Amino acid sequence: MVSPTPRLVLASKSFSRRQILENAGIPFNWVDADVDENAIKQQGLSGHLSPEDIALSLAHAKAERVFDDNADTLVLGCDQILVSDGDIYYKPADIAEARSHLMRFRGRPHTLISAMTLLQSNAKPWRYVDRATLTVRDISDAFLDDYLKSEGDSILSSVGAYRLESRGIQLFDDIVGNYFTILGLPLLPLLNEVRRRGGLET
Repeated sequence: MVSPTPRLVLASKSFSRRQILENAGIPFNWVDADVDENAIKQQGLSGHLSPEDIALSLAHAKAERVFDDNADTLVLGCDQILVSDGDIYYKPADIAEARSHLMRFRGRPHTLISAMTLLQSNAKPWRYVDRATLTVRDISDAFLDDYLKSEGDSILSSVGAYRLESRGIQLFDDIVGNYFTILGLPLLPLLNEVRRRGGLET
């Protein structure tokens, strides 16, 4: 007897991650994990965890939060943090903070760290983390102000206060890394693992 194909549940309300999965033709449901991200981050910093381990802890906490109600599925948790000059940055709270972050980033590189955890009953958790390095050009104050005005609150959902799929691409001199990692969902490793677990046709 052929076992039913597991469904994928995305433990995130992120629009960009949902759009990536939809565009790739991946059937899934999504649930807002609603975890206390600040508490997890502070715990990680207090424990002197690496940025990669903090991102993985956040991703795992999100998957774990919704797993009990979705134990017959594959549950995917994701998170992304940004590191610049040794400091960790999170999503800006408002446009003023977004402007402050981008002013610090200009003329220098920063690193995006994207982490994923996949949970499934009677199987070992799968964890994956990837990095991308982006160099912001020496943007003028006038360009930055115009950029923030045109993009508005939509950029507050991004840890870097930019979206490469829109005008945010104009902020950069150089980008090294996987496009999907920058968007917060390293897609090919995820598809390979979901396929290996029987969640997609081979």
